[in-house]
Amino acid sequence: MSESKAQRAYRFIRERIDDGRYVPGFRLVLGTIARELDVSVVPVREAIRLLEAEGLVTFERNVGAQVALIHEAEYLHTMQTLALVEGAATALAAPAITPERIAEARAINERMRQGLEAFDPHRFTVLNLEFHTVLFEECPNPHILDLVHRGWNRLKVLRDSSFSFVPGRAAESVEEHERILQLIERGAEPLEIELAARRHRTATLDAVLEQQAEAHKHHHGSEPTKTP
Repeated sequence: MSESKAQRAYRFIRERIDDGRYVPGFRLVLGTIARELDVSVVPVREAIRLLEAEGLVTFERNVGAQVALIHEAEYLHTMQTLALVEGAATALAAPAITPERIAEARAINERMRQGLEAFDPHRFTVLNLEFHTVLFEECPNPHILDLVHRGWNRLKVLRDSSFSFVPGRAAESVEEHERILQLIERGAEPLEIELAARRHRTATLDAVLEQQAEAHKHHHGSEPTKTP
């Protein structure tokens, strides 16, 4: 079955929201999108209604359609919870992490470092989860591990990648990864590992909230809020 024009417009906008090309606060100009797709504005308007129903786009009378700013409270609560449970899981898993697994995590982190030049937020997020999975997957407490998995899954639903709106955070993230690996390697105190992992997660949260505050400030300006 061939795709309708509205479905095509929906997929076109949705892909750009997911991969970070259209950042939160970005204004969706119907005419521009219609021209890019070589369709009238009618299917584009329909696609935007669908995205609005999914909470990915907001529509205000004098502002028009914009990529929704993240649902802050939901993101905040998810990240706060993840910081706690992931920190605990990483500390509990640390004694079981073999030198081979550390080498594996380091190799993933190296790929993340190499990706900083031509930055692809979606790919960076995939590698980020791979990296952290090596560190928390050995957690012997299945209840904590379950909460960690839930937290990561919630983040995927909320937004594909935090790094698409705080790209500057990515380089710091890679450095922090190395510091956590060094703590595990030298058999640091569990609490020290837990706090390092927790701070690593809350630093991303802080960066996103700061960016959100900026976006709110420019929210009623005519330019899309884009992170440099």
